[in-house]
Amino acid sequence: MDAYPDSLERLITALGKLPGIGRRSAERIAFHVLDAERDEADALAQAVRDVKTKVGRCAACGALAEGETCAICASPRRDRSRLCVVERPRDVIRLEATGGYNGLYHVLGGLLSPAEGAGPETLDLAGLRRRVDEGDVQEVVLALTPTADGDGTALCVAEHLRNTGVRVTRLARGLPTGANFDLASAGMLADALRDRQELDA
Repeated sequence: MDAYPDSLERLITALGKLPGIGRRSAERIAFHVLDAERDEADALAQAVRDVKTKVGRCAACGALAEGETCAICASPRRDRSRLCVVERPRDVIRLEATGGYNGLYHVLGGLLSPAEGAGPETLDLAGLRRRVDEGDVQEVVLALTPTADGDGTALCVAEHLRNTGVRVTRLARGLPTGANFDLASAGMLADALRDRQELDA
């Protein structure tokens, strides 16, 4: 027989499915929700509902957006001659936090990973090429994690853009090989953006 009422046990189980949350952490969070004021608990539940119903992907770049276009793509202040290619939407947030980049973004949606069966068809290369062909893009900055998969993806993107006339650069190795974007400091990312290099396909 479970020690907790069914509804509390369901909450603990649901919280325990979140990344990095074990059973004990899930219990602490569940008891915090249980002890919280009703308004606080309702606000948390509403925030979860809003994320699932209101947040989607920008039709232009693939970053997170409430509505068809994200705030970055919609801003007239952004430099539309530069396009920074990233793996995931949260990489956009990390790079924006550096304050060192004022261009637009393009989210590939992953990296090439032969070991996991992720080939070029799994990436939004067609959307990237379309934006380069149709826009005023003069430079494509490849801001991909410096791993074997990231390097392979960078070469694939450079090849995909070979005859477009755009300058293709990549982040400098201010990011050590094998580093994870989530663990990189804002200063490290700012240096990497500043010292980006040409990439020969």
